[in-house]
Amino acid sequence: MGQAQMKPQAQDGLTHHNVRVHPEKDLLKKQDQLAWKMAEVAADAVAVDKDVAEMIINRIIDNASVAVASLNRGPVTTARAQALDHARSGKRGATVFGVPSSKQYSAEWAAWANGTAVRELDYHDTFLAADYSHPADNIPPILAVAQQTGKDGQALLRGLATGYELHINLVKAICLHKHKIDHIAHLAPAAAAGIGTMMGLDTDTIFQSIQQALHVSCTTRQSRKGQISSWKAFAPAHAGKLAIEAVDRCMRGEGAPSPIYEGEDSVIAWMLDGKEANYDVPLPAKGQPKRAILESYTKEHSAEYQSQALIDLAARMGKKIADWDKVKDVLIHTSHHTHYVIGTGANDPQKMDPTASRETLDHSIMYIFAVALQDGSWHHVKSYAPERAQRPDTVKLWNKVRTVEDPEWTKRYHSPDPNVKAFGGRVEITLEDGTKIIDELGVANAHPFGAKPFGRADYIRKFMTLTDGVVEPKEQQRFLDLVQRLPNLSADELMGLNVEIAEKNLAVGKKGLF
Repeated sequence: MGQAQMKPQAQDGLTHHNVRVHPEKDLLKKQDQLAWKMAEVAADAVAVDKDVAEMIINRIIDNASVAVASLNRGPVTTARAQALDHARSGKRGATVFGVPSSKQYSAEWAAWANGTAVRELDYHDTFLAADYSHPADNIPPILAVAQQTGKDGQALLRGLATGYELHINLVKAICLHKHKIDHIAHLAPAAAAGIGTMMGLDTDTIFQSIQQALHVSCTTRQSRKGQISSWKAFAPAHAGKLAIEAVDRCMRGEGAPSPIYEGEDSVIAWMLDGKEANYDVPLPAKGQPKRAILESYTKEHSAEYQSQALIDLAARMGKKIADWDKVKDVLIHTSHHTHYVIGTGANDPQKMDPTASRETLDHSIMYIFAVALQDGSWHHVKSYAPERAQRPDTVKLWNKVRTVEDPEWTKRYHSPDPNVKAFGGRVEITLEDGTKIIDELGVANAHPFGAKPFGRADYIRKFMTLTDGVVEPKEQQRFLDLVQRLPNLSADELMGLNVEIAEKNLAVGKKGLF
């Protein structure tokens, strides 16, 4: 096949790059490597379209919402305590959620604390295709570096547009999950590239940063299997921290393992599809705007994204059931990913355990569907409370829920056509008397193609709801007013993209090594 080939423009308007493993004797030029193509996109100083800028603002609001709601949860308290031990005394730094903006910390540690806060509740944006992603995980590391290096709102917008673009396009093309590699392996190189864009770095420095970031961020999916631990919240923050450190090293002149994607002993060769790999990765051509963020979607409910439509469907179907004891069986026809990751196809007994952790229940569609069916709603705290999970009638109903993979739903899940792509399923509820209640829903109500697509007012409502009683009204309004002026913010104003709460209301983490 020779060296990497570039295909003609595809229907999605992007240039598709063929990526495969090359033996060392091919001497693959860096200009023909995926990491270089990504770096070229990052170094291309295109303007950020207005609708993209507006969506970036939405997602910064969204991140702040879920971060504040999780500030006193265990992993977040720990990450914050670590960050607070890395103050930037006398030097410009980055802010940490909850802490006064006058106090600043090393960017990589601020990103660590803020990234953990954003991820803890599994309640921010998502993009699903060949693999999984939460592209808003790019925001904490890129914003932290912006604050520490004195970048303004326009620079931050450009950096975040790149992070989203590369992250989403990697997820479209390369499946990590089937090889049990955690999805943060797409996040770290995207965040490194986004930082490169924002800093105005040259293509070669970004190229090396992307490769370093990928090399150090490949971890296994055991973090999302079985009895899921608190590491699930830390994992994306870890990737963001690694990305910042990779860029720092490369700015100082260091290199990286190369070709990191196509090499004989590369990530693809030994962790993914190996020597038979053949991926088509879509990227914008030179001069094309970065618009991939508009393909992503946020969550109305605090649960795994593949449960969003099914929560809405359960709320609708539950109205037709008068007696839970009369339910004989609940069968969810859904996609391969939903069945094998959060369904009965995962074969995780923990997903049926009433004493399981919040992280595990979040990855059990059996539990989620049973609770949403009974309650007609979903709450980020109450729906996971031990007393809720252990309620006898819920446990009984929960054990009647099962999933099966339906080829049609798998096909829709992977469809490149946004009008066909779906993440829900068809549900058959059989009652004891043989009556069947059947309904289906392809996308969540909040999805761009859903019944009630999320707009700016919905993001603000989510922020006000999740920060109510935690953040003072004056501070709520200050943050919202500021973030909505993002394109015009100066470097000093960018330091205010933080939400402060009273110190007495912040939990104090345990002492460690620092």
